[in-house]
Amino acid sequence: MNATTSFKVKLSHLLTIIVVSLAGCGTPSEQSSSTVSQRNTIAAVDVAIAKAGNLSPKLDYTGSTRPIKEVSVRSQVEGRLLNLNVDIGDQVRRGQQLGQVDDRILATQVLEQQAQLAALDAELSRARIEVNNARIEVERLKIEYQQAKNDADRFTLLAKEGAVPKQQAEVAVTTAQLAQKEILSAQEEIRIAEKAVANTLGRIAAQKSVLAQEKQRQAYAQIISPLTGVVLEKLSQPGDLITTGGEIVRIGDFSQVKVIIPVSELELAQIRVGQPVSIKLDAFPQQTFTGYVSRISPVAQSITRNVPIEIIIDNPDTQINGGLLARVSFQNNNSKQVIVPESALIEENGKTVIYVVRATEQEAPQVTQQVVQVGQRNNGKVEIIEGIQPGERFVAKSSKPLKDGEQVRLSILSE
Repeated sequence: MNATTSFKVKLSHLLTIIVVSLAGCGTPSEQSSSTVSQRNTIAAVDVAIAKAGNLSPKLDYTGSTRPIKEVSVRSQVEGRLLNLNVDIGDQVRRGQQLGQVDDRILATQVLEQQAQLAALDAELSRARIEVNNARIEVERLKIEYQQAKNDADRFTLLAKEGAVPKQQAEVAVTTAQLAQKEILSAQEEIRIAEKAVANTLGRIAAQKSVLAQEKQRQAYAQIISPLTGVVLEKLSQPGDLITTGGEIVRIGDFSQVKVIIPVSELELAQIRVGQPVSIKLDAFPQQTFTGYVSRISPVAQSITRNVPIEIIIDNPDTQINGGLLARVSFQNNNSKQVIVPESALIEENGKTVIYVVRATEQEAPQVTQQVVQVGQRNNGKVEIIEGIQPGERFVAKSSKPLKDGEQVRLSILSE
């Protein structure tokens, strides 16, 4: 083989190697296209961290403090107010005498009724004496009857024997019969006298009732406090002529105070009786008071559709006065749950699922399908009751549908 032939063979081998090499490696553009295609098969996801929270908004209202009880002390009798022993702001006790209405006319009426009762007592005494006398008379007549009966029996026997005239025996029998009738008449007198006693007893009982009423009316002339509290207002002054039912003073019980606030019917579902409430008073800026919902009105206001809610605050030291501005904040009824965006939830086969991201330093991120139980929904967010814990990472948004165990790549928006 000459030199020319040897060169052609070597050149042919070299070309074959280059062609094979080029066929194996491909062009740079083809390699780039292959890499992009592989990246497009992995879903890009926005990852967020589950955090505890509550969807129910905090409810804040304002109102004014009032005494737990407030009464208007009114006169129960008519007369001139002689004195009033209290002033606005004074502490009073239940049963304490606050003032006095002129009771001279009432006292006279009491004396009149007492006199009538005394007359009835005297009448009762006389009626009882008559009953006793009638009973004595009956006993005397019984003795006389027994004597007359004995005489009649004796004379009748003697008349049969012919010792005395028959007419004398008949007179004795008649005398005994008359004595017996006198007994019956005297017994009837006893029954009449006893009825008179009973009638007088009934009149005495009625008179005692009238006397008690008059004494009670006289007692009403004393103005008595019906509860323990503070005098809020004086509505009458000594010397005023007070009519029956006329107001004298108003008293408030500050052992507890109440605040009544109007709540929208739309927020009523978040409030229940007994629910704790936080109250801030401008008069005590450094203190926060705790109260509770005591009453929810069954009727909403016709125009505003607000429902009055009554809140009670304990006030053992009576430091809270009436009319103070109260800022009421309702503590949320629900415990904190995991809150996620609604876009993170997927409905599959009748179940609600969320994809949790699992990743390590050695492996690429993967997603795990997790069934969850949802609660409230509000403004694009959902409350997760069960299925995910605070601190777990989950897919908030994905570029395409995901599958359990699938690898993903995290977007720059991921937490």
